[in-house]
Amino acid sequence: MDDWGYTATNGPSAWAKYYMDNKPGMGQKQSPIDIVTSQAVYDSDLCDEALNTRYNPENQLCLKNNGHSIMCQIKSQKSELTGGPLKGDTYRLEQFHLHWGSDDTKGSEHTIDGKQYAAELHLVHWNASKYKNFAESVDKSDGLAVLGIMINVGMENQSFKVITDNIGKVSSSNSEDCIDISFDPTFLLPNVTSQYWTYEGSLTTPPLYESVQWIVFKDPVEYSAEQMKKLRSLKDSHDKTLQDNFRPPLPVHKRVVQASFR
Repeated sequence: MDDWGYTATNGPSAWAKYYMDNKPGMGQKQSPIDIVTSQAVYDSDLCDEALNTRYNPENQLCLKNNGHSIMCQIKSQKSELTGGPLKGDTYRLEQFHLHWGSDDTKGSEHTIDGKQYAAELHLVHWNASKYKNFAESVDKSDGLAVLGIMINVGMENQSFKVITDNIGKVSSSNSEDCIDISFDPTFLLPNVTSQYWTYEGSLTTPPLYESVQWIVFKDPVEYSAEQMKKLRSLKDSHDKTLQDNFRPPLPVHKRVVQASFR
């Protein structure tokens, strides 16, 4: 299924047939999920070694519209994630991208107690302690770690402004551009990064590999209505408006969602 997307015919409801059927054991750790806060289990071990982002400013902002989202590729600097649920391994930031809705009432992939946010930012990392690169890591059970950040509509986000200011340069599908400007991914994070939920899950887009340690922050961040409008101005691979590019929550099955806070 090369031409996957978010329509009725090629969207999330059709993905399982192509990417999960006839693959033993696959389907029990799919993402996203609805995080039911009352069922999350506090794990003091998550606080023993605090989650730590050691991000460095990029020399360039390299944006790409891949027809499914807008993505920023991390190219020039080594930015790393350690601690928390990552079992002593170091994960390197590869890229970040977003999912959003056609209006402010929907857009996030994870939901919190059934609440869906206007968008969700994903910072994707690969296990540099065990693998050579992202491609080698992507299908391994301990290969990836993704930070999930919920987005509310409110004040303009100054850190994200450099992206929305340049989004017109990648408005069409399969377009990319590198802008000569320093950009620090650290400032995309919420102010408090010590409070989060974590669980074992999957990529939320094909090929849906169950290779992700998800870390979803409790605190959302805000983007302005104008910034959301600019995300919705992008075009997909069929030259249609790129929006509602989110996968709905999947069953938790036997997984336990852990919390770093009480």
